[in-house]
Amino acid sequence: MAGGAPRIFVSHLADVAAFDPNGDLVGRVRDLVVMLRVGRRPPRLLGMVVELPTRRRIFLPMTRVTGIESGQVITTGVLNVRRFEQRPTERLVFGDLLDRRVTLTETGEEVTVLDLSVRQLPARRDWEIDRVFVRRGRTGGAFRRGKGETLTVEWSAVTGFSLEEHGQGAENLLATFEQLRPADLANVLHHLSAKRRAEVAAALDDDRLADVLEELPEDDQIEILGKLKEERAADVLEAMDPDDAADLLSELPEEDKERLLSLMQPGDAADMRRLMSYEEHTAGGLMTTEPIVLRPDATVADALARVRNPDLSPALAAQVYVCRPPDDTPTGKYLGTVHFQRMLREPPYTLVSSIVDTDLQPLVPEAALPVVAGFFATYDMVSAPVVDEAGSLLGAVTVDDVLDHMLPEDWRETEFHLGGDEGAQGVARDS
Repeated sequence: MAGGAPRIFVSHLADVAAFDPNGDLVGRVRDLVVMLRVGRRPPRLLGMVVELPTRRRIFLPMTRVTGIESGQVITTGVLNVRRFEQRPTERLVFGDLLDRRVTLTETGEEVTVLDLSVRQLPARRDWEIDRVFVRRGRTGGAFRRGKGETLTVEWSAVTGFSLEEHGQGAENLLATFEQLRPADLANVLHHLSAKRRAEVAAALDDDRLADVLEELPEDDQIEILGKLKEERAADVLEAMDPDDAADLLSELPEEDKERLLSLMQPGDAADMRRLMSYEEHTAGGLMTTEPIVLRPDATVADALARVRNPDLSPALAAQVYVCRPPDDTPTGKYLGTVHFQRMLREPPYTLVSSIVDTDLQPLVPEAALPVVAGFFATYDMVSAPVVDEAGSLLGAVTVDDVLDHMLPEDWRETEFHLGGDEGAQGVARDS
């Protein structure tokens, strides 16, 4: 799907069947969900509205689509079956964009949108609408080819879609800051009014909001989470790194915490409860429960494929942990660590079990923060395994989590400058 960045017209996706990796039917595609942007920038394709056999319509993120081929959509099989609800910044392609009257910028002529094409961006998992198939003259229903000349133009060659043309409040601000890193967007949100902050948070998609929440001060996290609908709050917590989500949950009143845990997927809720059982400033309290775990018979090629996952932080992608089954934490017996640099020096068919580093002693979950920090400083590591008394891998601590807990509590609210120019400002504060 990614190699040649194929272009797919959305009319070919209407009513297409979606399958899981085993070939079992998940449902049928009923619509596509896009996020409009300011100016003439192509909209980002967020996902699909899929109707399950039970007639319930759910949202399938594009990050969980592994293939679009031969009239079918292949998914990872991991689905959130909560009913789809359209959000303020979202537009439905079939419902909102097709059969719409727009204007050709070159001639000022009004045309009708018959179809749109989407493509996957090279070397990325993002998708966007890139072209518009329109008809001059006589109007008609979507997908119909009535009288009048038809032509395909770039998205930027038409007007009538962009955000500023509809004055949609927080959407303009959101689109303006779309390219910011999560930490920088968090800084912007922190300096907005509470009302404006809630509007922008409501408009962000779950993954983006999760990334931003992880970078916000604790008070802002609690405030934003409290203004979301409970089901969406649970979705956002699931999208956060488990250790960050557990830290946030632990600050909530017991009743609120239990209610949100009950709305989460059982596996995610179990991870949260396990992390919250450890003291905050210990290896167990700092670790994530989602490191890369491989079995002894996996190859270097398998390991490198896992490391390439763009959702992984650089610290977590720096090594894989070799364990006997089960693969999910807590795993079977922990055998050792394989470092990314070592993998690059080995043939792809090499078994990871033959190149594990067994000399490095793992951390115990009760290890205090100074001990963890000393481990990283002594061994020049960016991530470290946490293993229990039975020898099972519980998770991994990354250097960024150690820094988060060693810096002053208000460090996120402290001004800092990159480089030597004292007048340089990282992010504007007057947004």
